[in-house]
Amino acid sequence: MKLGLLLCDDVMAPLQGQFGGYGDMFTRLLQQVVPDVVLNVYDVRRGEFPPNPDENLGYLISGSACGVNDDLPWLAQLEAFILLLARQQKKLVGICFGHQLLAKVLGGAVERSERGWGIGVSCNDLQAERPWMVPANAAIDLVACHQDQVSSLPLGVKVLAGSRFCPFYMVEFAGHLLGIQGHPEFPKAYVAALMEQRRDRIPACRIREGVASLNLEVSDLTVARWIMHFFRE
Repeated sequence: MKLGLLLCDDVMAPLQGQFGGYGDMFTRLLQQVVPDVVLNVYDVRRGEFPPNPDENLGYLISGSACGVNDDLPWLAQLEAFILLLARQQKKLVGICFGHQLLAKVLGGAVERSERGWGIGVSCNDLQAERPWMVPANAAIDLVACHQDQVSSLPLGVKVLAGSRFCPFYMVEFAGHLLGIQGHPEFPKAYVAALMEQRRDRIPACRIREGVASLNLEVSDLTVARWIMHFFRE
């Protein structure tokens, strides 16, 4: 199975030696559930896009330190490519920034959250079921690192999971587009390192809460299985 990763950022240089890049993280995660999956990486910040969308079964959009409302030339290109994939009904999964970008491109809105930083493990309840959610799970708990959130959804979107902190945590657009606010690909140790690197911008109390939350179990492999079932459905 071939999937394409639309790379919108990467691991900061001081952490790459320990954790690798985003492509490495996604590959390690997905190969734990589908060992023969091949991930083709396209750095969209540099104008890299597949010449033919059909060269991959589906696509993932990575997270990013940028915001979906930033005025960046490559963002316009990426938005156009997302609309192309949507018209062709290609399967597409957006993670964090990618989740927010899907909502924006399809007519929703993304804003800086009044609730502050989402950092550490975020706990969310399942609100709707889909056939690809195998194995079944009543909760979706993943590590997170974000300030922005989807504040309003496009018409016809189904909320699949959420919480009081993040009401639109996992959503399905038109049956072939999926958005997830959390990071199934991030190891807990990476999020701990991110918090240490960002002490200058994340309130100290939120970092203490985030570090403590890393003791919770996460649903990363369950969500990875869901993603692969979603692509194959």
